[in-house]
Amino acid sequence: MLDIKLIREDPERIKARLLRKAAEVSAEIDQILALDAARRELIAVSETDKAEQNRVSKRIPAMKKAGEDTAPVVARMNELKEGIREQELRLRACEEELNHLMLSLPNLPDEDLVPGGKENNEPIRLFGQPRSFDFQPRHHVEICTELGLIDYERGTKLAGAGFWIYKGMGARLEWALLNYFIDTHLADGYELMLVPHMLEYECGVTAGQFPKFAGEVYKIANPTDERMHYMLPTAEAALVSLHRGEILAEDELPRKYISYTPCFRREAGSYRSDERGMVRGHQFNKVEMVQFTRPEDSDAAFEELVTKAETLVRGLGFHFRTVKLAAGDCSSAMARTYDIEILIPSMDGYKEVSSVSNARDYQARRGAIRFRRAETGKVELAHTLNGSGLATSRILPALVEQNQNSDGSVTVPEALRKYLGGIEVIKKP
Repeated sequence: MLDIKLIREDPERIKARLLRKAAEVSAEIDQILALDAARRELIAVSETDKAEQNRVSKRIPAMKKAGEDTAPVVARMNELKEGIREQELRLRACEEELNHLMLSLPNLPDEDLVPGGKENNEPIRLFGQPRSFDFQPRHHVEICTELGLIDYERGTKLAGAGFWIYKGMGARLEWALLNYFIDTHLADGYELMLVPHMLEYECGVTAGQFPKFAGEVYKIANPTDERMHYMLPTAEAALVSLHRGEILAEDELPRKYISYTPCFRREAGSYRSDERGMVRGHQFNKVEMVQFTRPEDSDAAFEELVTKAETLVRGLGFHFRTVKLAAGDCSSAMARTYDIEILIPSMDGYKEVSSVSNARDYQARRGAIRFRRAETGKVELAHTLNGSGLATSRILPALVEQNQNSDGSVTVPEALRKYLGGIEVIKKP
């Protein structure tokens, strides 16, 4: 959530910044200002009436003692009481509408981001070289099917299009990837959290998904009450709410967490022909990184997360690139994002396997995530950051395609072999 003070002070600047995200919010900003003014006026009138109510009520005992007629004063008391009740109802309605609009505004993009969408994304680093094959390379679907790693048909039979089953060595390879990610993060001082996969609505509000994107998740009906639950689309939605409503001590920051979860996504529209297999799906596995920091430390934390994601991919021996996203390609809740994109040969292009983002204080304001300065005792909003570390649904296709051999086998990256009992090559069973 944006700071209402920033909107009051310079609404045109806020409109211009958000327009760089392709967010035309002029009408919403104007409406927010009108509601904010109405809210403050209602509060002022209500406080004036309550003060008069207190003064009048204190006169009644003395008037009764003096034998004076209190009927006019009681009538005024009732009039004030009814007016205050009506003002509170109007204030509540005004605040609900204002809060809904404020929650729907996207985060401000950082000043150095160029406007526009994907067409303005900037590759800033390139690692390794694309593999040159001396044979006709095959698509990961064919490789995984022939080697018995993935059962696409039965995955569809169980859950429909966009699902698959890891089997045998494929399941072991998937688990090896997750263990490699987790072990690397633990060695770097991150705390492993196993979070619920079903979350309450407030987690989506804090993360910046709700109310605007509530239609993009799998909702779950609760048979016992009217609370809305949903399946998490990423562990970030859970991790960023760990300290919701809390005030941390300054020396507790930074807090660094990782979590493994399956991720559940509603993928709208049809799949392109080059996205068959595991590149897009409704459920996939991911290890997520989240940090809570002081504002002055968040830039360094962002670079740390980017470096960690790059290190994980480099450790697998892949050719990949790091891309700085344009303002319009950053998600609604994020101020800046770098993507780690890996080459999948059959797609003749790069696919994102990690997205590292800085939300600044946007999520912290939504979730009241604060810390207390040791020197001054002042309470401030923390900064929150997140990064995939990593998602497997594109790592595994890239792994089997980049490491395929002419005889149909796949060479296992050295970093994963210890998790597979020393197996170096996966061959047809």
